Amino acid sequence: MIKSILFHDSHQEAYRSPFGAVPCSRQIRIGLSGDLLPLARSVYLRVWRDHQGESLLEMKPKDDRDDFYHATLTSDSTPCLLWYYFIVETADGIYFYGNNKKRQGGCGELSREIPFSYQITIYRQSHIPEWYLNGIMYQIFPDRFFNGLKSGNIRGAKKDSVLHGRWADDPLYIKDPSKGNIMKWDFYGGNLEGIIEKLDYLQDLGVSIIYLNPIFEAASNHRYDTADYMKIDPMLGTEALFRQLCREAEQRGMKIILDGVFSHTGSDSVYFNREGNYSSLGAYQSKNSPYYPWYRFTEHPNDYDCWWGIATMPNTNELEHSFKKFIYEGEDSVTRHWLRQGACGWRLDVADELPSEFIKELKKALKEENENAVLIGEVWEDASNKVSHGEKREYLLGDELDSVMNYPFRSALLEFFLAESNGYETHAALMSLFENYPITHFYSCMNLIGSHDRSRILTRLGEAPDPDSLTETDKMQYRLPKKNRELAVARYKMASLFQMTFPGVPSIYYGDEAGLEGFSDPLNRRTFPWGDEDEEILEWTKAVVRIRNQYEVLRKGDWEAWTIGEHHYGFSRKMKGRDTVLVVFNISFEEISVTEEMNEIGSATATLHDLITDEKNSITDEKVRVKLPPLTGRIFSIKK
Repeated sequence: MIKSILFHDSHQEAYRSPFGAVPCSRQIRIGLSGDLLPLARSVYLRVWRDHQGESLLEMKPKDDRDDFYHATLTSDSTPCLLWYYFIVETADGIYFYGNNKKRQGGCGELSREIPFSYQITIYRQSHIPEWYLNGIMYQIFPDRFFNGLKSGNIRGAKKDSVLHGRWADDPLYIKDPSKGNIMKWDFYGGNLEGIIEKLDYLQDLGVSIIYLNPIFEAASNHRYDTADYMKIDPMLGTEALFRQLCREAEQRGMKIILDGVFSHTGSDSVYFNREGNYSSLGAYQSKNSPYYPWYRFTEHPNDYDCWWGIATMPNTNELEHSFKKFIYEGEDSVTRHWLRQGACGWRLDVADELPSEFIKELKKALKEENENAVLIGEVWEDASNKVSHGEKREYLLGDELDSVMNYPFRSALLEFFLAESNGYETHAALMSLFENYPITHFYSCMNLIGSHDRSRILTRLGEAPDPDSLTETDKMQYRLPKKNRELAVARYKMASLFQMTFPGVPSIYYGDEAGLEGFSDPLNRRTFPWGDEDEEILEWTKAVVRIRNQYEVLRKGDWEAWTIGEHHYGFSRKMKGRDTVLVVFNISFEEISVTEEMNEIGSATATLHDLITDEKNSITDEKVRVKLPPLTGRIFSIKK
């Protein structure tokens, strides 16, 4: 036991049991140790429950020890967040002990002032389907993936749009120089036929879930400005083609997830119709429009609430009755309709801008329609304690989301592989999520390293210049120099191995596996380089995906740190009746050696099998010894 004035470690069973998030109505044991306790006049556990407030629980010595106090409390019968810290009164005054300054859990800090609290997530257990938990996701930006029309033509060209003559052209924005708004959208002609044609490629890659960026009719190429939720964008295809995509994907063991953009629509839409391109009576045109209550006007028609001040994306009034009926309550509502056409789930765009009531009711409708469908939310921070618009969100407490986009995971990996953080800091960041998330949600997180909202992973790992220091032309023309590209590829291999062996659902952003580079939007949305893939990266990605799919322990096994250092980090995955798997990374430019005990091996000889090189070595003294070349990740199975 660590001796100090006061000490609590929320990761150690002696100090908090059970570890991490706790189901409703369970006992929780909490302990505090330290040399200050024998001098204490009183020791209290200060508890705060969201929606209830503060309570003080007197702590007592454990087993007649005057240097270790404990208390037991019961988690609430309804989901909430519980917060705690310690108050110790002595003749010298009052001492506090609470969470560390990064609020990551684990070892805390002594203070004379009110400290940060430790968090315990109290949740209601929920069902997340096995197909999702066992899956590997592939994200497709439809316009940039593949044109499946035999003629190569672009179907359904939009008014005042720009069509690229070459698939390999760089994407660009054509903006009004005086206002900065986009005047014309550029298109390449990717479509649903193209996705259908490339299903064999995706099957060979090893993915089982396809997440599509918006596919409904819209004015832009990204289609986050929905014009008609009930119509596939004509450039992409038809509802019949979508059903075909779902059928053919299902035949290959794949599921389709759609992007739901419900916090706002397009101004150029059936519902708002500011541009007058639809025959409907839009909210912009008249207060008598059936869609008028869907929006918030300060002064009709030109002064209205819109997404981040972008006038082409008017915000919706999500809790308005007719809007809810249209999106999820009605028998043929948007959510239900597309599930019936073959979709198996929805990803909610900007989930933190949707009211909690809206998400909960949408999830209920989704599960009524298909209990094995999933609901994923776009959340950029720790989703267990997110505060949005002054409201504490309840994404993971059982009634809202099945999964969230794991941007904190991406940040932790980038900082580690760019040597901006060491192994200890990386572990602390990951443990914070492990502690705060209900275990099922920890294993359901959409673990991404690339997305349509961030610079390409290779560009980041290759230490490209700060994009703010470059002109738009410089950013478009920039490609990693040879040495930077080699560095990026080495780091990508480590990052993708980490992603495929960590708990959660790995998500590949289209083209990352083929070596695409690019700064943020629009350059992170370049077309897939068919026929010009980086074969080294592609074959590596296939190899680590294959390992993920082959070893059940990597999908379901327990996770814990195995070895940690300034320049290395390793973890184990264990599951009863399965081989133990070790994964370890060296982020430095020097070779390092790692020797760690594996007590569970026992006295019998075991075999350390490198799953990448197929090399095998014996373990005879319960110690694993590994040499790690510079910038290398290794994965081993241990066979007894």
